[in-house]
Amino acid sequence: MNINNASILADRGILFIDGVDAKDFLQNIITNDINKVSDHNSCFASLLNPQGKFLFEFLVIQHKKGYFIDCEKNQINELFKQLSLYKLRSSVQILNLSNEFVVAALSYEKFKSIEGSKDQLGFTLKFKEDPILLDPRNKKLGARLVINLEKLNLSLKKLDLKTTKHEEYYNLSFNLGIAQKNTDKLKNKLFGIECNFEELNAIDFKKGCYVGQENTSRIKLKNKLTKRLLPIKIIEGKINEGDLIIKQDSEIGKVLIGKNYPFAVIKYTSDKFDFNSTFKINDAKIKIIKPNWL
Repeated sequence: MNINNASILADRGILFIDGVDAKDFLQNIITNDINKVSDHNSCFASLLNPQGKFLFEFLVIQHKKGYFIDCEKNQINELFKQLSLYKLRSSVQILNLSNEFVVAALSYEKFKSIEGSKDQLGFTLKFKEDPILLDPRNKKLGARLVINLEKLNLSLKKLDLKTTKHEEYYNLSFNLGIAQKNTDKLKNKLFGIECNFEELNAIDFKKGCYVGQENTSRIKLKNKLTKRLLPIKIIEGKINEGDLIIKQDSEIGKVLIGKNYPFAVIKYTSDKFDFNSTFKINDAKIKIIKPNWL
């Protein structure tokens, strides 16, 4: 991203969780350790089903006495419902602030230029009370500002930023091999750890129990990770969600996200997979891309 550009991520939604039990509430259900989250640090996390399968992914950012949850907007209502199911008698309030707050993506270089910033994944600082955080997944994703919509234009002007199309940011994310669009297509189809959540800093294996923890830990400890979510490059033809990826008449994967930024779950072991090969999907030809962080 250009250092002077800000991509307005209008497809992101914001929940706000607060109350005296908010910290314990999140700690008991999400994959990461909520104790990492403070005024100066944010984290990436996921909510899994009891079997450890993927449901939602999001960023957790401290705001005042509660927490912003930054999630794809097309899943925000479902996430709200799922969190409400776990609420039970906890003293927790969950608000959907997606019509009041907006997310703007900034470059890594811009973040480093802001006074008080640190070159540390998840590092968070306040700009006029609004959090700016270096993405906890990968610093090449840059930073993001979560801000009240009414303050957006003035804040961007003070930061000497001009808005650009969000495709610039999502192209960057795809090229890094990090899925952020249409992740609802992954729901219940693969384990959270198969989404590369360990490498993207979404799982804390040292924290206590959370929903889906047992299978997640078992896969990790017994070295049973044999599939991964990976980006695919279309060489020719068209692909669709659900298409099987074939090599020498054997299925080696399946397309899960087909629109714009395609990803597939691939039968993968690091020492055996040939990323130089071209694979067939019906009449189409594709390549499977290995992110440089894997």
